[in-house]
Amino acid sequence: MLLGVIADDFTGATDIAGFLVENGMRTIQVNGVPATSTDINADAVVVSLKSRSCPSQQAIDDSVAALKWLQAQGCQQFYFKYCSTFDSTAKGNIGPVTDALLDQLGEDFTIVCPALPVNGRTVFNGHLFVLGQLLSESGMRNHPVTPMTNSNLMQLMDAQSKGETGLIDYQNIEQGADHIVSGFEQLKAQGKRYAVVDAFNATHLDEIGKAVSSLKLITGGSGLAVGIANNWAEHLQDQSEAKKAGYPAKAPTVIFSGSCSVMTNKQVEDYKAKAPHFAIDIEDCLHKKEYSTQVCDWVINQSTGPLAPIVYATADAKALQLIQQKYGAEVSSQAVENFFSKLAIKLQAQGITNFIVAGGETSGVVTQSLQVDSFHIGPQITPGVPWVKAVNQNLSLALKSGNFGDQTFFTKAQEYFQ
Repeated sequence: MLLGVIADDFTGATDIAGFLVENGMRTIQVNGVPATSTDINADAVVVSLKSRSCPSQQAIDDSVAALKWLQAQGCQQFYFKYCSTFDSTAKGNIGPVTDALLDQLGEDFTIVCPALPVNGRTVFNGHLFVLGQLLSESGMRNHPVTPMTNSNLMQLMDAQSKGETGLIDYQNIEQGADHIVSGFEQLKAQGKRYAVVDAFNATHLDEIGKAVSSLKLITGGSGLAVGIANNWAEHLQDQSEAKKAGYPAKAPTVIFSGSCSVMTNKQVEDYKAKAPHFAIDIEDCLHKKEYSTQVCDWVINQSTGPLAPIVYATADAKALQLIQQKYGAEVSSQAVENFFSKLAIKLQAQGITNFIVAGGETSGVVTQSLQVDSFHIGPQITPGVPWVKAVNQNLSLALKSGNFGDQTFFTKAQEYFQ
């Protein structure tokens, strides 16, 4: 095995796994840290955790456990994958986890590269942009768990980590990999522990990918996956058969949407005009014992049409604020997660085998509730969102980060059924 990836949520794991597969690496995704060493025939393995917004010490413990397991599999390089919108406030987990992984590996330097230009995530002069807007001025400013009010990646990293952060700006990036490596050495000589790297096109990512070939630990979004895969090209075998294993079958399907991102709101509105839809009531989630059974019956009754029914907790920023004011942010979020967990289990028992899920937290709940141990990675529906198929059971999932995909994502996902 060549590459070991530690992802801080489930959709982030499928995001990078999809890019690795598309670029020639046979990739298996495992759900959590396996209890034992597992015989995995792959070039890369992605461990999906639920560590993005949990207490820092838990995130550190889970991430280090994942690293130790990957080391036991013989991985030669390691990648800490977080969201391309750097979902981590001043008290966030990206810095502490990065420090713990560096310490475990005996390393003293890595990069910070959340850029994913194909999805509009770019870094310029150390500032993160989303579709041309500063992160702090985008929809991420109102994120219910990690509101991003600062776009400066150096400041964000310095606020939550124990080292200092430097910058390799776009002018240096455009001079190529050798120049980037020299920049790394200069920052290390200055006592810097992390290097934020500018990147706003695929060429930048290619050159950064070459430059980090000798780093033991890399951190970032999924954009660098192409460059990382290219570094291992001479070691890779034909990937076509492995990709076929991840295709979903034409079978009973449901859509869950727990994300309240700007794009997911657009996707839900678009889909509601085409297919059966059910809006979750938070009060019923909290007080109605048979609510998940009621909604399960509704889904089954609606599942014979040309498009799958959707069950959603998605709300715009104003509506979400009212919900949180009434019930509390944590209480309402937990109620929705518990509801989706119960509903997923009941629907699988009723014969639903395809789940399309929007939102990292919701995706984590669904995969855990359905006891999925590992996935085959299939075709990408949209950059960063592949279909995946459970290794241990007849179950296919499309797990989407909130802002990924265009407005027709839910319809487009169902065009891959074979």
